[in-house]
Amino acid sequence: MAIDNENLEMVELLIEHHVDTKDALLHAISEEYVEAVEVLLEHEEAHHIPGEPHSWEAVDRDASTFTPDITPLILAAHRDNYEIIKILLDRGATLPAPHDIRCACVDCVRSCSDDSLNHSRSRINAYRALASPSLMALSSKDPILTAFELSFELRRLSFLEHEYKCEYMELRKQCQEFATALLDHTRSSYELEVLLNYDPSGPVFEQGDRMLLSRLKLAIKHKQKKFCAHPNVQQLLASIWYEGLPGFRRKNVVLQCLEICRIGLFFPVYSVCYILAPHSSVGRTLRKPFIKFICHSASYVTFLFLLILASQRIETVLVDWFGTDEMKKKIKSNVTTKRGAPPSVVEWMILAWVMGLIWSEIKQLWELGLMEYVADMWNIIDFITNSLYVATIALRIVAYFQVRKEIMLNTGTAHLPREKWDAWDPILIAEGLFATANIFSSLKLVYIFSVNPHLGPLQICLGRMVIDIVKFFFVYTLVLFAFACGMNQLLWYYSDMEKNVCFSNPDSITVQQGACHNWRRFSNLFESSQTLFWASFGLIDLDSFELTGIQTYTRFWGLLMFGSYCVINVVVLLNLLIAMMNHSYQMISEQADIEWKFARANCG
Repeated sequence: MAIDNENLEMVELLIEHHVDTKDALLHAISEEYVEAVEVLLEHEEAHHIPGEPHSWEAVDRDASTFTPDITPLILAAHRDNYEIIKILLDRGATLPAPHDIRCACVDCVRSCSDDSLNHSRSRINAYRALASPSLMALSSKDPILTAFELSFELRRLSFLEHEYKCEYMELRKQCQEFATALLDHTRSSYELEVLLNYDPSGPVFEQGDRMLLSRLKLAIKHKQKKFCAHPNVQQLLASIWYEGLPGFRRKNVVLQCLEICRIGLFFPVYSVCYILAPHSSVGRTLRKPFIKFICHSASYVTFLFLLILASQRIETVLVDWFGTDEMKKKIKSNVTTKRGAPPSVVEWMILAWVMGLIWSEIKQLWELGLMEYVADMWNIIDFITNSLYVATIALRIVAYFQVRKEIMLNTGTAHLPREKWDAWDPILIAEGLFATANIFSSLKLVYIFSVNPHLGPLQICLGRMVIDIVKFFFVYTLVLFAFACGMNQLLWYYSDMEKNVCFSNPDSITVQQGACHNWRRFSNLFESSQTLFWASFGLIDLDSFELTGIQTYTRFWGLLMFGSYCVINVVVLLNLLIAMMNHSYQMISEQADIEWKFARANCG
């Protein structure tokens, strides 16, 4: 009562009369009564016997207001009281980090087996204390680093302990806001540069030094979106990004586009100068972030243009337009659609670009390390794309030597028309892989959009929606497989009879055409799955159930199952997917500015 009424004289009188303080110190901290805390701490220091429990630890659990894991420092951190935390730290109080959630030490195993709820709550209490801004500011030599690491750890715990996800995410948000708030105290560009370039293991940053932005890279690594999106950080990034192009941002859109086109058209000149003389004025110009970005983008657009030329067989088109009869005859004899044909001029150029892209990815993997490299989805897409190109090149080489061998042995199969090739011919497989690689290469253009304030948020939404689609397909695949099993079991016999009609009535064209289409629909589990998949897009009609010899009852059950699948898939699952994608878009749109600025900082 003396503490609740903030009656310091009564507190001192009770202590003088040797009244047992019990957990009075915790009550004083809970009430944020600083004077009483100091008095009780002095009394505790004077009467505590080393090796014995403190007064608040000796209290009977049933009579105590606080749980056994609550210490004075933890409680003060929960209240985020700067004065009390400082008093406790000055007197040697410490707060060790909790054991890892997967820790299998004797203490953790015993605590979890005795009371799993108390074990989890004690961990949350400890992390709630560690996330106190006042405690981080007073106890850490590098509060920003502490906030980053703690925020990332809380994010990890939110995935491991789903029951307390909301609590962990709230604490994570608190850490992020603390680190971001520290940026408001920078008073000049130099102070901001020192803060963002700080590296504990490196030399002290001096004005004029090359900015490595070590602290900003760490923020990106730990997903500190608010920190990266802070106006001060964005202003510094913009000044670095447009370095070498003074006044670019003040120009109108037309002049900006002309400047970008000028730099993009001269990217071969810049590249050659950088290779031959990297320390020349032109070579140093290419090191400027925005100019480098434009040159990389121009190079990639050129690569895509070469892919388009290759897909349109540009050599044949040019000869048809401008060539002589002799040239037309020659190009037909050397056309790349033949088995084992050597690469065309355009394909040789594509090969050179692919080698450059692979080398760039190898350098990036070497610099970042494997774990950081695979953490970026675009790096995984690049790896898949490059792997497809390498596989295409390997198969083309195999096909070339295979045809040379067939010519030497005079087997007569070297110059077969395409329609008579083996279904697994290396050229056909290579063309499929090359077409897939072209799709991935074209989609990489979306990555360039992240620097644009209008298209950037859309690109982020696209990434979130891809994740939603992957989640949805887990459920959809289960439904598809379940119905495919049922319908295949019901209709396989009649599909087999339809197949016999297809191959046994060559004279009846009408019957043969219908049978040859329908027998595949439910002949096996794979075909049944395909049929149901395309039914989602309305490409399967009810004529597929008009099978040879099918009974009325069986046909009814087949149609009933097909109708049930359509209802579940179209009405329920597709609307679920739309709701999920709408939710993701809503989340992004509410903080579109932060999401885009973080993505742009990551891109830079």
